[in-house]
Amino acid sequence: DPLLAKAQAQRGAQEESAVQARAALLPQWSLVAEKNQVNPGSANASLYSSHLSQSLLDVSQWRSLAAENTLLSAQDARLRAAQQELCARVANAYFTVLIAQAVLNTSRANEAAFAEQVKQAQSRFEAGLSAQLDVDQARTYHQLVRGNVIQAEQSLADAKQALAEITGSQPGRLNPLAMELPALTPQPQDVQVWVDRALSSNPQLKAIELDLRASERRIDAARAGHLPTLSVGLDSERRNGSGVAEGLSGRNINTLGLKLNIPLFAGGATQSQVRQASYRRDAAQSDQETIRRALIRETQAQYQAVLSTLAQMDSSRSAVAAADQALASTKAGQALGLRNMTDLLLAIQTQASAQNAYEQARHRFVLAKLLLSAAAGALDETELAAVNQWLRAPGLDANTGTNTGSNGDTNAERKSS
Repeated sequence: DPLLAKAQAQRGAQEESAVQARAALLPQWSLVAEKNQVNPGSANASLYSSHLSQSLLDVSQWRSLAAENTLLSAQDARLRAAQQELCARVANAYFTVLIAQAVLNTSRANEAAFAEQVKQAQSRFEAGLSAQLDVDQARTYHQLVRGNVIQAEQSLADAKQALAEITGSQPGRLNPLAMELPALTPQPQDVQVWVDRALSSNPQLKAIELDLRASERRIDAARAGHLPTLSVGLDSERRNGSGVAEGLSGRNINTLGLKLNIPLFAGGATQSQVRQASYRRDAAQSDQETIRRALIRETQAQYQAVLSTLAQMDSSRSAVAAADQALASTKAGQALGLRNMTDLLLAIQTQASAQNAYEQARHRFVLAKLLLSAAAGALDETELAAVNQWLRAPGLDANTGTNTGSNGDTNAERKSS
């Protein structure tokens, strides 16, 4: 996934920043070779020198190193957030495909039902048992639902492309949800507990908190720019040539010394760096508060989404049963002359709407549970593996033993449609 790869690269870049900050506190060694000639054929000289130094006291560099290490921890948290985000995006894209497939299945079944009504209305009209109005009504409903089928096909193609955008390849046959799902409410059943978990464990919030801590250390590093620095150095040099002063040619000269640097005035740059670091700290505080508020809202919304979709599953399941019964009664009433074509077409449409609502609720229930785990900072491959147990291989529903058709819908679903 390119977004995960980007997070890994950013983490690697920050690791190198920490290495560079540490390098300023480690020994520094350089070699220099010079060759000088005044005029052709006249005096010439060569110089070979070595400079070795080690910082003994540099508070600003130490605090900068602490800031970079803290930022590295923040990138570790962002990498974990990217991994969780990938799990959430995969799950969302997967179930979006399943939802689109379920909508298409229902639309096609609905289209077939209306097409059958067109045939029956035409036959009754030709036999003189009904008016042309019944035929026209049936054709109208059939053409309208035909438009829904076309739209559902487009939605399914787009959903598959969205999944391919993550995986880098077109998805094959996806395992659909089993007909029976465990109706599990969030545990514990206390939204505040979930909010507290999110505030303590969400990696994105943890990352911004570490950013804030690093910005505080950068302020300390900038203020330490006023403090003295102390280092020890060893210089070695050797001069050769006719242009070298008498007695120095060919000799190795070694100098060992301590260097104390006391900053007095830098044109206001040090104070400017302190103010700059303070502004960045203030920006990090604002980011932290923004993410904290958004996380509270997201956690509460997903908690309520689990409860609401669970309730919708129950209500829409009852609605499907009632719509099936109403459709059967309407067909019987039409045969007896007690119901007209309009009643029958509306009953078919109502049954399809109830079936579609049920399918939507089932899939959104599972997705809401995953997104709640993501908000709480607990979404990982283990969570996805658990949800995989709620899927069934195409061909047989492990929970009901019902054979599935080529589109993944069960015989019972097609019959009810």
